[in-house]
Amino acid sequence: MLDCCEPLEKVKAKGISFGKVVCLAHCAGAKVEAFRSNHSTIDDFRRQVMACTTSDNCHLISSYHRGLFKQTGSGHFSPIGGYHVGKDMALILDVARFKYPPHWVPLPLLWEAMNTIDEATGLHRGFMLITKLHRAPALLYTLSCKHESWVTISKHLMDDLPVLLSSENVKGIKDVLSTVLSNLPSNFVEFIKWIAEVRRQEENGQNLSDEEKGRLAIKEEVLKQVQDTPLYKHVTSILFSKNSICQSKAASDSSLANVAANICCQGAGLFAGRSGSSDRFCCLQTCVRCYRATGGNSATVVSGTVVNGNGEQGVDVLVPTSLAKTSCCPSGQAGCSPMHPASNDVLTALLLALPPHTWSRIKDTKVLQEIENLVSAENLPPLLQEEILHLRGQFLLLKKCKDNKVEEDLAAPPF
Repeated sequence: MLDCCEPLEKVKAKGISFGKVVCLAHCAGAKVEAFRSNHSTIDDFRRQVMACTTSDNCHLISSYHRGLFKQTGSGHFSPIGGYHVGKDMALILDVARFKYPPHWVPLPLLWEAMNTIDEATGLHRGFMLITKLHRAPALLYTLSCKHESWVTISKHLMDDLPVLLSSENVKGIKDVLSTVLSNLPSNFVEFIKWIAEVRRQEENGQNLSDEEKGRLAIKEEVLKQVQDTPLYKHVTSILFSKNSICQSKAASDSSLANVAANICCQGAGLFAGRSGSSDRFCCLQTCVRCYRATGGNSATVVSGTVVNGNGEQGVDVLVPTSLAKTSCCPSGQAGCSPMHPASNDVLTALLLALPPHTWSRIKDTKVLQEIENLVSAENLPPLLQEEILHLRGQFLLLKKCKDNKVEEDLAAPPF
């Protein structure tokens, strides 16, 4: 399920390194503190084991060499499930139970097994602390490296784009944004994804719970803040004035109905316990319903009927409603209602999230100052600022993965 930073087929064949597991945890939205054994001590490790095994929200993952336990195999990852104070032993909740069940080991022996070198990287193994963030790291969008194209897309955005913007022809904000939008890879929609909330239809009947309404309200506030930025107005103007860009970057398969149909299939795969796979499910139809919520606001739900060989499953996708009067509708859809996700929303978020160095090679100092003011995170309201800083942190993390530098620096990205 957690295919990030490294293709699953490669992981199955060769395993995964300590640094890539840290990357994986970050990608999955966890807070991570990582310690290699040569940067820690057995006493520090013991204190962390005792703290995590008596905590409700901290989990400790140990990376160790199985050979020291007289087990077959070499490098392995396991969560630590308990600590026996009297015997100074740790309970390993093994993640490969078909091979070894959970077992107790003396903590000094576990430390010795952790204080070994991973031959694949030449670096020490260690342990990491995994905790839940106080709130979801992102509400509307996230960067995805599940699609194989993420390496080339991230290279374009982080390495090639600054070179394109160094052209003498970039003489105004319109030139800057047109250069970015017209040079986006055709499959960039695989790189920045809409975060969707999916539920089984029978869970809540025809009504939204107060909790669901609350989450939608927060998402809609972030969406409103995106649309209130001066950058959004520039992006929308360019998308409407250059319809060819709108058509190429907001293709018909990005319409709300089609996006939601794909999400319904993914959701059905998760509910069926198939790791989110959508290839076994087919979405027969989708329909959009609006619920009247407290205070006169409406909540949008896209319902899909998903089928596979075992029958039908009704799935709902909760959609924050855009209040913007303008929206870049795909393929000239008549009567396109202003609902999220829309291309001008996602492109604005992507531009805000690009690393600050993206703009540094613009030669006209006045234009450079103007674009830096437009994309500055300091000028954003707190909710949107958190969203954008998280996306920027993801950019930095993906760059480390792309450049094979994730092993060198295990510090958390600056969300």
